[in-house]
Amino acid sequence: MNNTMLYLLTVVIWGSTWIAINYQLGDVAVEASVAYRFALASLTLFAFAMIKKMPLRYTLKQHGLFALFGTCLFGLNYLLLYNAQQHINSALTCIGFSTLMLINIVNTRIFYKTKITEQVYYGGACGLAGIVILFWPQLNDVQLGAATLLGLALCIAGTCSASVGTMVSIRNQKNNIAVVPANAWGMFYGTVFMVIVALIQGKSFTFSFTTEYIASLVYLSIFGSVIAFGCYLSLMTRIGAHKTSYANIIFPGVAVVISTFVEGFVWSEFTVAGLILMVVGNLIVLAKPRKSRKSKTIAATA
Repeated sequence: MNNTMLYLLTVVIWGSTWIAINYQLGDVAVEASVAYRFALASLTLFAFAMIKKMPLRYTLKQHGLFALFGTCLFGLNYLLLYNAQQHINSALTCIGFSTLMLINIVNTRIFYKTKITEQVYYGGACGLAGIVILFWPQLNDVQLGAATLLGLALCIAGTCSASVGTMVSIRNQKNNIAVVPANAWGMFYGTVFMVIVALIQGKSFTFSFTTEYIASLVYLSIFGSVIAFGCYLSLMTRIGAHKTSYANIIFPGVAVVISTFVEGFVWSEFTVAGLILMVVGNLIVLAKPRKSRKSKTIAATA
């Protein structure tokens, strides 16, 4: 699958998962629902790997990386973000998580010495400005207090956890470990982490047998986890974590478009301006870097 298709699948699927998540909230504890989601996703990936005869046996050191990867990206990340939304609205959570691109830029520079072009910074700034403008009407109601600061801190901590997980995923792929078995083990360890957290908190593992809950769980597991994370993490090594991370800025825009048809969301000038800036930033980030005049001169004289 080419990079464009991987990117589009990631953005479209994650832009639609918020609808499914709404059906997960209710009688079942959040920790239990997240555990169910990644348990089903993990089982699906293990079954696929077995059918394709992919290697599933790894060394203790590799399992240590899988555990770190899964705990950070599929466990702690979700735990912190869900708790953040108990103190701040979804708009602030969305904006906070969008800083993942900036955090990934820093981490790829630290861990992998990745050089970042100027256009990535310009495009990222444009996209972040767009997402702030998009949610500006909701931000007007925010009161900066202890609860808001706590929510933002939890959100940024969850985002940092997600970034660490993606850095470990890149390391796994550089060690020639395929995405499917790595994700299968990672989601397994993420599930174990969420089960332990739920037990410590005294949460019960109830289940809702409604059509809405089961359908949304299947969608989040297969599309939101197996397919979207597979595409996203594959892109990490293909086009770089900094470019791939822009998907986290663009998918809230996709969610707004979907909400227009599903929930009758009414657009405003903030919606239009925000989406335009997000799309422009996306084009800048993903465009091929221009050669400098100096390099052109050298190439011409060579």
